[in-house]
Amino acid sequence: MMKYVIPIFLLASIFSNTKTLAQKKQYVDYVNPLIGTPAKGKGGTMPSVGPPYAMTNFTAQTHVNKMKAMPYVYEDSTIHGFIATHQPTVWMGDYGYVSVMPQVGKLAVLPEQRKMKFSHSDEVSTAYYYSVKMNNDRGASIKAEIAATERCGIMKFTYPASAESHLIIHGINVNPADDDGQNRSNKRGKLKGYIYIDRVNNEIKGYNPDRTAYNLGPELPNFKGYFIIKFNKKINGFGTWNEDTISKRSVEQYGKRIGAYISFATKQNEVIKVKIATSFMSLNQAKENLKREIPDWDFNKVTQATRAIWQKNLERIKVDGVTEDQKAIFYTAMYHTMLFPREFSEYGKYYSAFDDKIHNGVSYNDYSLWDTFRALHPLLIFTQPERVNDMITSMLQMYKEGGWLPMWPNPAETNIMIGTHADAVIADAYVKGFRGYDVNLAYKAMRKDAMIPPDNDTARWGGDRDEWQGFEGRIGLSYYHSLGYVPSDKAAESVSRTLEYALDDYCVAQVAKGLGKHNDYDKLIKWSENYKNLYNHQTGFMAPRKRNGEWGGDERKSFTEGSPWTYLFCVMQDIPGMIKMMGGNEKVADKLDQNFSGGHYAHNNEPGHHYVYLYDYCGQPWKTQELVRKQTQENYYNRPQGINGNDDCGQMSAWYIFSVMGFYPVTPGSGMYAIGAPQFPKTSMTFNTGNQSKTLEIIADHISEKNKYVKSVTFNGRILKDFFISHSEIIKGGKLVFLMTDKPAGSSTN
Repeated sequence: MMKYVIPIFLLASIFSNTKTLAQKKQYVDYVNPLIGTPAKGKGGTMPSVGPPYAMTNFTAQTHVNKMKAMPYVYEDSTIHGFIATHQPTVWMGDYGYVSVMPQVGKLAVLPEQRKMKFSHSDEVSTAYYYSVKMNNDRGASIKAEIAATERCGIMKFTYPASAESHLIIHGINVNPADDDGQNRSNKRGKLKGYIYIDRVNNEIKGYNPDRTAYNLGPELPNFKGYFIIKFNKKINGFGTWNEDTISKRSVEQYGKRIGAYISFATKQNEVIKVKIATSFMSLNQAKENLKREIPDWDFNKVTQATRAIWQKNLERIKVDGVTEDQKAIFYTAMYHTMLFPREFSEYGKYYSAFDDKIHNGVSYNDYSLWDTFRALHPLLIFTQPERVNDMITSMLQMYKEGGWLPMWPNPAETNIMIGTHADAVIADAYVKGFRGYDVNLAYKAMRKDAMIPPDNDTARWGGDRDEWQGFEGRIGLSYYHSLGYVPSDKAAESVSRTLEYALDDYCVAQVAKGLGKHNDYDKLIKWSENYKNLYNHQTGFMAPRKRNGEWGGDERKSFTEGSPWTYLFCVMQDIPGMIKMMGGNEKVADKLDQNFSGGHYAHNNEPGHHYVYLYDYCGQPWKTQELVRKQTQENYYNRPQGINGNDDCGQMSAWYIFSVMGFYPVTPGSGMYAIGAPQFPKTSMTFNTGNQSKTLEIIADHISEKNKYVKSVTFNGRILKDFFISHSEIIKGGKLVFLMTDKPAGSSTN
């Protein structure tokens, strides 16, 4: 397997105009964007270039991306473009994209015709720079390089001597062969893009209205991904194309699968530069974005500026005493937690896919909330506190513009997954002291999720990836309120829905309590115990239950991405109550043992991410410590196949970061963390609380391969008598010291 850490000599080649380069590697140099890029099940990421949370990602395109396929797949051996993409993860869609591809020889415009071979040995991938050497069938080679800002990219293409050199622009790709069953009614097929060659301004511009998740969301007549592509070589030879029809000297094209090209002669090693500006608002805004972000043709300046931004963000957590591979895994995980949700505003304004209009304000999009409420958003409270309020405000804007808080916007609501976990994200931030958003509006939106059933609530089944019928939210909520559970004969994924609605009710209850909404709190906290109504004491599992109260239902359709084992312990909000219901500490610990030893636990699926920490609640913390070591070592590697499962917009990576630091946010909205076991000798996390900067230093004394157990924990000299610590303590900063040993040790906490 390929292990990847960027060597100093390779870094030096990136900055060809830089006279000196510090010999000591910085944290940004350990980021390996190729981790997680193989085919599905091994990350679902791409080696994109750009700053944290960029609106547009720039990457090599080895694959026609679609739902279930990323634009870059590590196993591929050819490249057919360099794409400005907005695809957040493998199971979601791209939208408003555009790509550029260099070429020599006879002009060929379609992806399968224009592709060129490459080898990973000729590839450099960092968070701020990408390069690759490509070869065509006639032996001619072209080197491609990418750097990017938040909304714009700059590329360099080094050509061989050729009388026939080209740059191909692919503006939209609505191809039924690529839908893979995701757009069953083919509403997407009516979409048409536009491209125009502007010789006066030496640029190609246009728009792309495509959303590959089109049928999962509402109609958006005004949605367009606008682009302007500028060149440092004068446009002389040019044309447009539609499917496989090439129209020389044409300057304009409409269609479903269209593009443009420019042709020119090149000298040996001639460098052609390309700048790409993107916008969801207008061509004028794309022009403004480019003026602000890449006003000149200085490629190295963009590269170095983006590198500096990444370094500043990554150094918020510093690890010491670890191997080069461990640093690569850790800082790549940090990188993956700083990509989504993406910025969606453009200098004080934003297009909303929730009402199809332009508004003033700051916006984020592509929230993978079913995944990320668990660890990613709690981590951002430490690593990105300056963004937390705006991320919540963005969700509240979606509520104002679309009527509900988002479930999975891409960029419009798609109803993907279940539950209303924006509730959990907001509640967790609220409990941890964040107030830089409209708190009353936030509660109004959360309360609606909990109290008001969506339209046609009792008539909709809520199947996975059903075509758009309106906002899904908490399908079956009417039954949940009247029966105390979602019945298996009335809604899909009924067991999972009941458990997750109960969690969200707990979260909303915490905000109600904080705002003095006592009647609401009493009602919500009672509903948060509805999980008990689906626990079958005879089988010892959560089980589907029909409307008439009888047990029964298709188990395969009653759970979300899992089985009864997957959801057995999914009661994050009332763990003591769950333990009592299941027979006490010993019985629950035994059941947890069966879960892990029997092969039922799947770390590549989010519902079980808190399971290793449940032993803390059962008075057996040493088992948590064993499993933290096991899961961090067996599911994360410094190689392309380095993530076991899809990273899911940073959730898998956030779990890793928390776990190697030694604590984890099991219950959102509680303000508490379960103690695990740090995996590094020393970790320092610097974060802002209000106007103050604090540092938490985590020390694992005597840690080794054998010394994986925790003998004792102190925080600022005070012994922690159980295996929990509060957020209010951690944000004071100071020293969290673990005394490590080779012998299991612990204390009963129940």
